[in-house]
Amino acid sequence: MTPPGSTYRVQLRPEFTFDDAAEQVDYLRRLGIGALYTSPVLDATPGSTHGYDVVDPTIARPELGGEPARRLLASALADAGLGFVVDIVPNHMSVEIPKANPWWWDVLRFGQDSLYAKYFDIDWSRGRILVPVLGDDGELKVEGDELVYYDHRFPIAPGTGEGSPDEVHARQHYELVHWRRGNAELNYRRFFDITTLAAVRVELPEVFRATHGEVLRWVAEGSVTGLRVDHPDGLADPGGYMRALRAAAPDAWLVVEKILHPGEDLPQSWPVDGTTGYDALREISGIFVDPAAEAVFTELAGNPDYHAVEREARRLVTDSILVAEMHRIAALAEDSDPAEVAGLMIDFPVYRSYLPEGETHWATAVARSGADALDRRVRADPHGELATRIQQTSGMVVAKGTEDTTFYRYTRFAALNEVGGSPQRFGSSVAEFHELAAKREAGYPAAMTTLTTHDTKRSEDVRARMAVLSEVPGEFAEAVSRWSARNGISEPSLNLLAWQTLVGAWPISADRLRQYLDKAAKEAKIHTTWTDHDEAFEAEVAAWPDKVVDDPDVAAFVERVKGPGWSNSLSQKLIQLTAPGVPDVYQGTELWDLSLVDPDNRRPVDYGVRRALLDRIAEGELPDVDDSGAAKLLVVHKALALRRERPDLFGGYRALHAEGPAAEHAVSFARNGLITVATRLPVGLAAAGGWRETVLPLPAGEWNDVLTGDRTDGTLSTMLSRYPVALLVRGDR
Repeated sequence: MTPPGSTYRVQLRPEFTFDDAAEQVDYLRRLGIGALYTSPVLDATPGSTHGYDVVDPTIARPELGGEPARRLLASALADAGLGFVVDIVPNHMSVEIPKANPWWWDVLRFGQDSLYAKYFDIDWSRGRILVPVLGDDGELKVEGDELVYYDHRFPIAPGTGEGSPDEVHARQHYELVHWRRGNAELNYRRFFDITTLAAVRVELPEVFRATHGEVLRWVAEGSVTGLRVDHPDGLADPGGYMRALRAAAPDAWLVVEKILHPGEDLPQSWPVDGTTGYDALREISGIFVDPAAEAVFTELAGNPDYHAVEREARRLVTDSILVAEMHRIAALAEDSDPAEVAGLMIDFPVYRSYLPEGETHWATAVARSGADALDRRVRADPHGELATRIQQTSGMVVAKGTEDTTFYRYTRFAALNEVGGSPQRFGSSVAEFHELAAKREAGYPAAMTTLTTHDTKRSEDVRARMAVLSEVPGEFAEAVSRWSARNGISEPSLNLLAWQTLVGAWPISADRLRQYLDKAAKEAKIHTTWTDHDEAFEAEVAAWPDKVVDDPDVAAFVERVKGPGWSNSLSQKLIQLTAPGVPDVYQGTELWDLSLVDPDNRRPVDYGVRRALLDRIAEGELPDVDDSGAAKLLVVHKALALRRERPDLFGGYRALHAEGPAAEHAVSFARNGLITVATRLPVGLAAAGGWRETVLPLPAGEWNDVLTGDRTDGTLSTMLSRYPVALLVRGDR
């Protein structure tokens, strides 16, 4: 297996198909990319804008052009010398439109007699499949061999279609119920709290073959060179799944979307190349946050207790959103009740364990929660159904309670509220970064690294600008007080998040900001939710963006932090592109990208602008660091081209240290004949008088900056006079 030198993630959708991606292959080759990395490409719910709602895993998605277009894209990539990495979704399938999913349609029609009855994780002991789609009004109708409720259509079992709609309904293998009953009564496993995504039992060899056959055919023929595995923590046996996948694709680059908490390691029995990079994101982003600002932001946020907020949010999830899952597990443990099950979930220190791996995390959760009865049952059969369901459900509680709720409630410093992040840790040290980078090189040198994904709460450049706020905490606190007095949001945590977001994403349209804040308010679940609306509060939030997006006071503050934000953006990007691992570039982020959480980060990318700027860079232009983002494109292009042309340089890892009055503002490391130099805390650096006599002692030899072509002796005031970063190689490169 040869991993790609880098990847470029694109979000395929009906408006950006296989053919559209193929049109960008030449651009990606010139940019320096090693492999195209796509969102899921199997057939999905009609109109899907993301592809994670697969309905038929046996075919390439027709709305993207189908198998002929996929093959043409693969051929174009191969001709250009690029790999093809695809995202796969083993945990679930979409059942939102039953007829679009032939397996689910068959199960609804024939029940347990269906050939696909065991494909889905259904608790058949509880009777008919519960389908929560009914509203407060409307009536069932029979149309031919289908039962119809508004736009929802369901199959009628053979020989059961006579009589009134209610009589026909009563004879089916499914029961249509009010949508509110789903969270408490659902009898099939789902993806988090989404009842339209039904879990699939890939732990069964037959189901694994059926769901993976087409993708593995692509791998075997060489048209797909790598796989990214979505949400492994939902699987019954993630380790067993990884071993089966590796056996079926022995030569593929294989990375998994495993969210690691600080100090947590990827299970060592998994035969994979690493994670999808949220751990690297946390490690890199943290060094641009000034820990000295913690007290100011804690006071600004009202002195919240992170662990109390997190615990309350997780309890909300177990007691209202995932009630059905708690009851299903409690039923397996006859001497336990749902409250004990919930308590164990709430106290998990990480997403989940994989017993016997993760024993320490399991023991911590048991000790915290006092779930001794559950512990005894699990230890009596650590591979039984009870142990399996507890572990795969704990990840749901942690993800929904922490990532999707706490991160919108605990808004002290939102730059830290990121997938895989730990908002209670106010930044991280350069020493810790070096330690973890060296650890990645030693253990998982082919792991993916990232700064932006389709799932991040905000783009890397928004995060980089928000990190600057830690260098001007007093100014920002005063500004928030001033701004809130004029145009505050009544809910304090959303108010603080809103101002940070406005500064980070400025300039932003009122519509984009309104959509983001609506989602943030509903995810926080304080005044309103996706299902129980507070119309007055939602109206207040919706009205806020129009009041602030043109505020000259905010504009002046943004102008103060924009330049340092650019410095952070360039620095974190060069570090990511040259540190251990396989760096991914999310679509469009080769220029400044001020996107927020999805769906904002799925907006179309203007490749024409990027091509034109790349042409100018190829002609030797050294762009200024300005609003165009061309300087970032220069950094991305030069680093990626070097990775592709000189992969021998990107081995090993050694921390380097500057000497002099501004040494703490330099981040540097050496690879195998390559040195990366970056700037951190640029506001403080400028306030102290710049680099002055600070130097970076360089190993023997002549060193040239790949970005500018200049030779350097290690004096940072000259090396970093044009850009806040440098990429050094020996000789004339």
